Parts: sequence; C-alpha cells; structure tokens
Amino acid sequence: MQITPAVRMGLSVSVATGLYGISFGALGIAAGLSVLQTQALSALMFTGGSQFAFVGAIAGGGAPALVSASLLGIRNLIYGAQMNAAFAPRGLTRLLQAHVTIDESVATSVAQDIAEEQRRGFWSAGLGVFILWNLFTLLGAVLGNALGDPKTWGLDGAAVAAFLGLLWPRLHNRDTVAIAVASAFVTLLLVPVLAPGLPLLAAAAVAAGMSLWLGRRATR
Repeated sequence: MQITPAVRMGLSVSVATGLYGISFGALGIAAGLSVLQTQALSALMFTGGSQFAFVGAIAGGGAPALVSASLLGIRNLIYGAQMNAAFAPRGLTRLLQAHVTIDESVATSVAQDIAEEQRRGFWSAGLGVFILWNLFTLLGAVLGNALGDPKTWGLDGAAVAAFLGLLWPRLHNRDTVAIAVASAFVTLLLVPVLAPGLPLLAAAAVAAGMSLWLGRRATR
C-alpha cells in the first residue's frame, strides 16, 4: 500500500487505539475469562466499547451491561451503511470490510477529501487497529493483574486523543463546530441518566438532524 497522508493517519490511529487493547486483555482476565476467551472476543466481537461492556456484564453478573454492549454495537450498523455506499465492496472483501468497520476506520476515511484517500484511510485504520488491538489484547491477557490499573498507564487517554486528532481538522466552519458542540452537550447531559450506549445514539441522532437542517437552510 502506498504511504500517503491517509495511510499515515490510519497507522497513527491504529497505534493509539491498539495500545488500549492491553486494558481490555487485563480486564478480561480479571473478570474470570481465560486468555483464549478474552482473545476470541477481540478477534470476533471487535467492537471496542461493546467488548468492555460485555466484560463488565460478566464481572458484575448483570444483564443491563449486556444490553449496553448491544446498544453500543448498533452504531456499527450506521457506519456499515455509509461505508457500503461509499466503497460498494463485493465478495469476501465485503465481509472483511464489515468486520473492520469501526469508529476509527470510518473516522479516518471521512476525514479525507479524495475518494481514493478515503479508501486508503479506511483500510489502514481498520486493519491496523484489528492487528494491534488483538496483539495488545493478548499481551494484556497474558500479563493479567501484573499490569495493575490500566488507567494508570494513560491508555484510555491515548484513544481519546486519537479521536480528537481526527475531529479537530473537520471543525473548519461554524456549522461543523455547532454540530460537534451540540452532540457533545447532549452526550454529557445524558451519560449520568441513561445506560451506556444510549447517549452515543442520541448524540448521533442530534448530529444527523442538525446536518440535515443546516443543509436545507443553506440551499434556501
């Protein structure tokens, strides 16, 4: 693959996100899963936030977290429709694309202005995150509790920083800033009162609604 700005962005995001897999691996073992079970979740489930919610359900023995894991995974349906329309994959490529359609691959793709760069960004981030997430999940699972609290390593901050790095260049006018601020406000307002996953869906609905409204206003 040619090393372009989109590929470099995808690889950078992959490193930042993949490192956080150490945290998931350690938490999976702490919840009572085996190394193989923890690794299987990263390889087959591969949905980040939903994996953490699922492990939380196992550790707490409660069904609400399982519901939250499902709700967090719903966003991938929206991403999948968007990426399918953009790339129109076929055959086995379609299955692979579906599996690596995650926050990072979609965000890296839409951050590009050229169609070919969008494709490169998607695959470099999607495959990069998948490989590194699984490698670091294995490392975290093998080391287990020896790592201590994963938050003390700042790995959660690395993932957040990667998203902010993708978002910031897109805030190039008042409309995009307004959408970002409104979505963030709705998320902060709903996080304390709704189950995990629902605030994210609400913020996505707000962003979509504002985009449609601002688009129609601009055409008048």
